[in-house]
Amino acid sequence: MTTEERADGNEAAPSAGEEGGRHFLRTLIADDLASGKHSGVVTRFPPEPNGYLHIGHAKSICLNFGLAREFGGVCHLRFDDTNPAKEEQEYIDAIKADVEWLGFEWGGDVRYASDYFDQLHAWAIELIKAGKAYVCELTPEQAREYRGSLTEPGKNSPFRERSVEENLDQFQRMTAGEFADGAKVLRAKIDMAAPNMNLRDPILYRIRHAHHHQTGDKWCVYPSYDFTHGQSDAIEGITHSICTLEFEDHRPLYEWFLDNLPVPAHPRQYEFARLNLNYTVTSKRKLKQLVDEKHVDGWDDPRMSTLSAFRRRGYTPAAIREFCERIGVTRSDGVVDMGVLEFCIRDDLDANAPRAMCVLKPLKVTITNYPEGQTEELRLPRHPKQDMGERVLPFEREIYIDREDFMIDPPKGYKRLEPGGEVRLRGSYVIRADEAVTDADGNIVELLCSYDPDTLGKNPEGRKVKGVIHWVPASSSIECEVRLYDRLFIAANPDKGEEGTTFLDNINPNSLQVLTGCRAEPSLAEATLDDRFQFEREGYFCVDSRDSRPDAMVFNRTVTLRDSWGG
Repeated sequence: MTTEERADGNEAAPSAGEEGGRHFLRTLIADDLASGKHSGVVTRFPPEPNGYLHIGHAKSICLNFGLAREFGGVCHLRFDDTNPAKEEQEYIDAIKADVEWLGFEWGGDVRYASDYFDQLHAWAIELIKAGKAYVCELTPEQAREYRGSLTEPGKNSPFRERSVEENLDQFQRMTAGEFADGAKVLRAKIDMAAPNMNLRDPILYRIRHAHHHQTGDKWCVYPSYDFTHGQSDAIEGITHSICTLEFEDHRPLYEWFLDNLPVPAHPRQYEFARLNLNYTVTSKRKLKQLVDEKHVDGWDDPRMSTLSAFRRRGYTPAAIREFCERIGVTRSDGVVDMGVLEFCIRDDLDANAPRAMCVLKPLKVTITNYPEGQTEELRLPRHPKQDMGERVLPFEREIYIDREDFMIDPPKGYKRLEPGGEVRLRGSYVIRADEAVTDADGNIVELLCSYDPDTLGKNPEGRKVKGVIHWVPASSSIECEVRLYDRLFIAANPDKGEEGTTFLDNINPNSLQVLTGCRAEPSLAEATLDDRFQFEREGYFCVDSRDSRPDAMVFNRTVTLRDSWGG
């Protein structure tokens, strides 16, 4: 996959399918407001706090918060925290930070499904009293057998016809903690022969003797996600319950609960296609596996698909929002090319990131005809097109250039430094390579060059200067570590491989290259965690938020200057 380049030298935007500006949800909400069906818009973003948010969640965040903002409404942040065994405060804090980082504010306080546990429990009792729920003692294996399949109807549980009184007693005893985990469940009594398997007497409550991060040890029965979700929407007065396409088959169940309970509102569920991004995995289970088995360095490893990882890698909220807008909103699933996301961050940083120079593989250069002990301050623009001020770059007798910028026997078309050849140092003088100093093994350890003092800001007359190379002063440059990140997987679909393989077999062995002893221009000593730079010829970089220190700086490559993947 490569992207074409425009005549102006920038990449052409990769195609992402549907136009992002117009989509069915915008039209639907506009029609609802115009008709008077709703006087305002209330959406929600309801993550489960059992892992970090990934790039797929960014689409949901931008959609739910963005539509609420666009139509003058509010969007709630609600944690659907119904499974305490897998939930942690760490995930809650990370999710809140991700939403804020993307540039959105939720309406009112952060909400939790657990805020409604008392009401949900009371409604479960109402269903029992109405003969629409029962306590079932089938084992999980038996329950699967009784459930049937996509082609075969299920059959009724032998506990389905218990009396209301017995069900109330059993549920009360479940709530009191008399039974072990998994011994009994509360199920809705709907239709075991329903073509939609979600309607085959779904589970409402499970026994879980687990400490909850919000409610402590108050409960040992916890409602299912399906039972909790729609009722939470109703309690909060959600007007448009927007979720991904995998919940389409759950909509009849969502509506059954609303129809059979005295809820204060009757929200509608609308589904859109989830974001599937190639060269990534977005399964929380697989992301956790990558972390737990130490294939990566934590949830925020810059190679991960989590928003924390993209933030640490130097992606901007604006780039991710633009990406989510660009890919559009559809009703059918598809796969978005990673190149679209990378184009968005390149486009943003090309326009907004200041320039700097960093030599990744330093080669010492001594300018023999430059006076010893002399230093002059050169001023270079921080950006070629925008007024971002200037940075000061000391020029002195000893400098560093990149090892790849000098070759003794270069190939045809080589436009850098060679014996007897001349190049311009970026923003500085023209230098000529006079002699290569080698060690006992024949490795080049130093270049002896001469400079033309009459070439600052102008070209020499009658001589051919091969090109422009980047450089840093030897004495005042800062030593740093540079981490060159690439895609974590070598396959567009990491999950698809030969029989007997897993997504782990598609991990890219070259997804991270760590370079030490790099030399950066002095201005980068003042770089902060929020700064992003274009290192000339090398790509876009940021300060690593976890490992960088003022006395030992670490820079992460956000993205290369051009899309070279697979090229």
